[in-house]
Amino acid sequence: MYLGFLTACLPKVPLEEKAAWAAEKGFKALEIACWPRLNDRDYASSDIDVANLTQAGADKIRAMMDSLGLTISSLAYYDNNLDADLAKRAFVNNHTRQCIRAAKLLGVPAVGTFVGRNSNKTIAANFDAFETVFGAIVREAEAAGVQIIIENCPMEGWQVPLQPGTISFSPELWQEMFRRVPNPNFGLNFDPSHLFYQLIDPLPLIGQFKDRILHVHAKDAELFPDKLAYYGIYNKLLPSSQDNGFWRFRMPGLGQVDLAGMVRELKKISYSGVISIEHEDPLYEASEAKIYEGLELGLKHMTRLLA
Repeated sequence: MYLGFLTACLPKVPLEEKAAWAAEKGFKALEIACWPRLNDRDYASSDIDVANLTQAGADKIRAMMDSLGLTISSLAYYDNNLDADLAKRAFVNNHTRQCIRAAKLLGVPAVGTFVGRNSNKTIAANFDAFETVFGAIVREAEAAGVQIIIENCPMEGWQVPLQPGTISFSPELWQEMFRRVPNPNFGLNFDPSHLFYQLIDPLPLIGQFKDRILHVHAKDAELFPDKLAYYGIYNKLLPSSQDNGFWRFRMPGLGQVDLAGMVRELKKISYSGVISIEHEDPLYEASEAKIYEGLELGLKHMTRLLA
């Protein structure tokens, strides 16, 4: 296993600068953010313009990464592939396909995305559209030699307050996903933090879904029992409260997720891929300097766990 990070946390820093810093600090990979050039998402950036990428441009990026001893673990574009607005859905689906094309040009093994959700329908009622949309996307990726990896984030409140914004955030839903789209190049960008705050133990799932864990996120989280007792499992419901509810994301090593156990379970299944740090720690994002500091903390902690 080797360590990388998702570049979306530094949207204003050029890719070349992020790559040079990563190599200097000891990272071995980058998970490169590839949102459209114009987007208004948080935790998003456009480090590669996949819509206009040529083979010459891809070769230049690969040469830069190779010169620094870095690999690209995946191209990241996490958006709503099942949007209720069919025009928006078509745009997202098309950009996901552009990421697949770019991954082939770059020789990158995977494209990461969200399934998303049509918020006008129940989770169960979304699965027919999921099968149609992702059946086609995954087949196209398979023909290109590219994996499609789904991060297991609920994205609660993304479209509608209190409702999950995706249909891919628990083992119950994973089983239905893989029943409907069983292709071997379709799997998870496994993130234990999203399971932790749902009160799901991530460790047994690593063995249970070993053939579907194609990429791994290192993200920590902390849970506040007093706030859980106050807000309940649906979390904060009123805007008057000043805090963010009963949990928050942290850098690896600063929360309560059993990342050592995760590494141990990954070794049991002979996982040899990337563990990519996804930086969403609110205490380390006030400035670029704090973001870099958080990434270094995460790198040091995960390096100790992999030793």
